[in-house]
Amino acid sequence: MTELTTELNELKQFVVDLKADRAAAKEKEQREAWTKYVSLTVVIIAVIAAIASQWAGKYSGRSLTKLNDATYFQSQASDQWSFYQAKSIKQNLYEVTRPQGGAGILPAGPGPRVNDPESERRAKDFEEKIARYDKEKKEIMDKAKALEAKRDEARDAAGAASEKGGRMGLAVAIFSISIALSSISMVTKKKPLWFVSMLMAVPAVIQMVLAWVK
Repeated sequence: MTELTTELNELKQFVVDLKADRAAAKEKEQREAWTKYVSLTVVIIAVIAAIASQWAGKYSGRSLTKLNDATYFQSQASDQWSFYQAKSIKQNLYEVTRPQGGAGILPAGPGPRVNDPESERRAKDFEEKIARYDKEKKEIMDKAKALEAKRDEARDAAGAASEKGGRMGLAVAIFSISIALSSISMVTKKKPLWFVSMLMAVPAVIQMVLAWVK
């Protein structure tokens, strides 16, 4: 009888311990249920960070492309200005060497100016060439200025893309820190670190939005 009572008491104690263990396990599970949301948060932040990284690369590539375009337009504009300078030199030569005295020549002694058809022809030819060079120079200048405008536009676009890429790069860096803090909070079971990691993700999202809208 005594042995039976002892076994019953042991069985009751076992049931009590078992219930206590289950209750403790359930309490621990409830207490650490937030870690499931941490995992979900890490996944979401990682996806957004991947998008930011892709856009950062896109803006970086666009910046390089626009810089190359600016270099090309600058080279083309320089060629046009060199062409313009060559035309100016030729025009100056015609202006310096064109016949003096217009359509006639002076006689050796006193008397009226003698008509010289050859002189008239040469003077007219020189004037026509000088006028042609003026026209060509204007066309070349307009083309050079148009190329310089394209160069400036490409440089501005490159600067804007570089700034956007910088914002995206900063966002990626902040996201990385946020993910690290979330991971640490899961290991150490420090819930405040999770809150800090989520707060850090906010300015990173703001940087992404600013890169898109500006």
